[in-house]
Amino acid sequence: MSETADKTRKPPREASFGFAKVGVEAKQGLVNDVFAKVAPRYDLMNDVMSGGLHRVWKGDLVAWLGAQKSAVPYALLDMAGGTGDIALRVLKDAGVGTRAVICDISAEMIETGRARGEGEGESGRLAFVRGNAEDLPFADKSFDAYTVAFGVRNLTLIDAALAEAFRVLKPGGRFLCLEFSHVDVPLLDRLYEVYSFGAIPILGGLVTGNSAAYQYLVESIRRFPDQKAFAGMIEAVGFERVQYRNLTGGIAAIHSAWRL
Repeated sequence: MSETADKTRKPPREASFGFAKVGVEAKQGLVNDVFAKVAPRYDLMNDVMSGGLHRVWKGDLVAWLGAQKSAVPYALLDMAGGTGDIALRVLKDAGVGTRAVICDISAEMIETGRARGEGEGESGRLAFVRGNAEDLPFADKSFDAYTVAFGVRNLTLIDAALAEAFRVLKPGGRFLCLEFSHVDVPLLDRLYEVYSFGAIPILGGLVTGNSAAYQYLVESIRRFPDQKAFAGMIEAVGFERVQYRNLTGGIAAIHSAWRL
C-alpha cells in the first residue's frame, strides 16, 4: 500500500458484479470465469463492439505515454493486459533495452497474449506473470510506467489496486489508465445507452457464444466511477498531476498520473 493509504478502513463485504451485489470473496472468481470464456475472441469482440475505435483509443494511450520514442531502456508493467495489445504497441518502436511485463489474473488471457507475442517476434522482451492487481508480485519501485486498458472496472478493490500501482512505480513513474467512462455529450449518451444494452450482449453472443459475459461488461461500465470521481481515487493513494482526456465524447477516457 502507498504511504498515504488509509490502513484503518475496514474492507467492504460486498462488491459489484455488474448490477448485482456479490460477496467480495466471490467477485474475482466470477470475473475470471467471464474472461476464460471470451479470451480467444476478446480482441475480435472489441473490434465488433467499438467499430474498431478501441484500437484508436489504445494508440492514444501509447502516444500519451511516449515511451516508444525513448532510446533509454524502459520498464513497463501492463496490468490486465493479457492479449498484449498495449505492451506490443509500446515495444514495436521502443529502444532496444525496453522490456514489458504483462500481468493478468486470467491464465486464458495470458496464453492468448503469449501466442501473439511469439507470433510478433517479441517474446524476448515480453514477460508474462499471473497475478492480482490488488496484491502485485513485484518489488517496490520496479517499473517506469504502469498501464491498464479496460481492466480497472473488473477489479474488486479498485483503491487497493491503485495503491499497488503507486507502490511498484519508481519515483517519476507514470500511471496511465484507459477505461470506458461516462458520455458527456447530449444525445450521444442516450444513443450509447441503447446500443450498449440493446446490441452489445447480442453481438457478444454471436461472436464469442457468451452473451451473459457481455451483459456483465456493459453493466460494469455503468457501475464504474465517472471521470472526476476516478481522478479523485487516483489522487487519494498518493499520485500527483492527475488529469484525464475524454475520448469519443467520454465513451472512454484516459487518466494520467505521476508518482513524484
